[in-house]
Amino acid sequence: MVSTDTFLDFFLETREHTEAICKPLEIEDYVVQPIIDVSPPKWHLGHTTWFFEEFILKSYDKSYTVFDDDFSFVFNSYYETVGKRVVRADRGNLSRPSVNKVYEYRHYVTQAMKNFLASNEDSTLLAVLEIGIHHEKQHQELLLTDIKYILGNNPLLPKYSDTFKEFTIEKDTQSWISMSEGIYEIGHNSTDFCFDNELGRHKVYLHDYQISNKLVTNAEYIEFIKAGGYNRFDLWHAAGWDWVQQNQVTAPLYWHEIDGVWHCYSLNGLTEVDLDAPVTHVSYFEAFAFAQYKGCRLPTEFEWEAAQEQFNWGQRWEWTESAYLPYPNYKKVDGALGEYNGKFMVNQKVLRGSSIATPNKHARHTYRNFFPTDLKWQFTGIRLAK
Repeated sequence: MVSTDTFLDFFLETREHTEAICKPLEIEDYVVQPIIDVSPPKWHLGHTTWFFEEFILKSYDKSYTVFDDDFSFVFNSYYETVGKRVVRADRGNLSRPSVNKVYEYRHYVTQAMKNFLASNEDSTLLAVLEIGIHHEKQHQELLLTDIKYILGNNPLLPKYSDTFKEFTIEKDTQSWISMSEGIYEIGHNSTDFCFDNELGRHKVYLHDYQISNKLVTNAEYIEFIKAGGYNRFDLWHAAGWDWVQQNQVTAPLYWHEIDGVWHCYSLNGLTEVDLDAPVTHVSYFEAFAFAQYKGCRLPTEFEWEAAQEQFNWGQRWEWTESAYLPYPNYKKVDGALGEYNGKFMVNQKVLRGSSIATPNKHARHTYRNFFPTDLKWQFTGIRLAK
């Protein structure tokens, strides 16, 4: 178990980084919720604070005084065990509490945590604290993608930052990594932190396969568009084809064709699409259709994990062909924290790797991200297999 001092530093570093992400925002940006999947930045700030108040201070610190009794209702996300909460779609209607009040709440809880942790080394508490820190790191990535959606759907396409780098070029020539048929060990297998959905290390049998050393680029994806990929029903799942037709999808999210040239909105503002950069903001439906167009397929999460040491990953969350299901012998913990992952193991696809929005000290090769097949506001990309 990591010492309290180390955890305290890790906690404070994480809290500071969340606020640094929000620093470029104007006050009006904090409250906007364009779609149900995007939460206002103010809500992220409050929710990550509520997590520590609810699961550590209220549970372990008998001297702690709750900041505001109403905040549990406002900032609970989906924990049925904890009580009632604001409906997810209504988070953008919360003009109150004010942004200043939420920051006051954050600093109040952070200081209470700092005081409490200075004299407490309970191993059970520290295990919950570690989950809380990584929970906030998950929300740091969500903050960036939600901020991008908020600003990217503003008609003025305002710039968030001059320094955030979204487009990193993979300079290697594309090639195929051959993996031999055999039995492979899958799942987390160290004393480092992981979420419960990574546990249940187990063996899988894989047939011979090949996996690309590179992610699909924007140039390759534009070829798919020019070849009529969005108009060819034979490339799509039935549900994907319905989704394309109903939503009139013609390109990745944030792409705009201006005078015959593809542009995209990034956190640096509107720019021409970098042809050599990995394509991003595509749904599983689009990733599958593109793979079909290329005469390939998406890797399973097990194929991805077995091969990941042989290619670079970390720029995009990579869609896999695997349904999000529990590993063998998966066990949910008791109480509210048991709601963290297990109850979402239906109607989702697994994504592997991490992205340029994933914070430091959070990525690992066993991480199992998951999203519904139609969502594309995360930094998602495509790696082919065959």
